Amino acid sequence: MATADVYPHLTADSRGRMCVGTTRYTVAHLAAEHHFLGWTAEELLRQHSDLAPAEVYAALAYFHDHHDAILAAIDATGQEVEAERPSPTVLRTELLDRRASKATGGR
Repeated sequence: MATADVYPHLTADSRGRMCVGTTRYTVAHLAAEHHFLGWTAEELLRQHSDLAPAEVYAALAYFHDHHDAILAAIDATGQEVEAERPSPTVLRTELLDRRASKATGGR
């Protein structure tokens, strides 16, 4: 007998992202803190005192049930942000060379 996944403290927003209740937190946000920072449910509750324990545990349950898809979405978002980041106009090595040149009296 198959059962449907039910996450009573989570809702999907207009973009299809899973959110914690009516808060601004997405499951991906809490999942990233849990996965990449190693935060436990208790630490998530300490850091986000406006969330109830049931909300945090529901988000973590959803994350573990959809682990690969959520990590892929986090990675894709990171790649999008990196692609939109403007490239530096001056490289760090060039700045260090300028600084060294000024220190030795050169221009």
